[in-house]
Amino acid sequence: MTLEEIVACDNAAQKMQTVSAAVEELLVAAQCQDRLTVGVYESAKLMNVDPDSVVLCLLAIDEEEEDDIALQIHFTLIQSFCCDNDIDIVRVSGMQRLAQLLGEPAETQGTTEPRDLHCLLVTNPHTDAWKSHGLVEVANYCEESRGNNQWVPYIPLQER
Repeated sequence: MTLEEIVACDNAAQKMQTVSAAVEELLVAAQCQDRLTVGVYESAKLMNVDPDSVVLCLLAIDEEEEDDIALQIHFTLIQSFCCDNDIDIVRVSGMQRLAQLLGEPAETQGTTEPRDLHCLLVTNPHTDAWKSHGLVEVANYCEESRGNNQWVPYIPLQER
């Protein structure tokens, strides 16, 4: 490996950590401000009613779920809709970390079904111009990725 390749790898790893932290910050802020829609079905309903309010779509899946054909079909349809409506899309892994960030209970007590965390939408109502540092960072990363012909960038969420 040349020095340039080593530096490029270090920069890419650092960039990924920065974007991963921005995603986490954004999700927490969005949930606190009631700007987060959770679940494939709930997300589809919102995008059908008000697609202009959606600023980011996160599709979350772990390696063991990659073979779930139904989930992959949902993701394909959601990605297509997002592309048609100029909504930034990011794929993330680390469902356990995602559940921690969103305050999901570790174990459900049999009375409530856990929320479907496979699709998350961050919304920005037309009435205000909410900008979080995390949203700006993630949007810039999505734009940069599209410039490199990576239409749906992948970001691993690190377990803590």
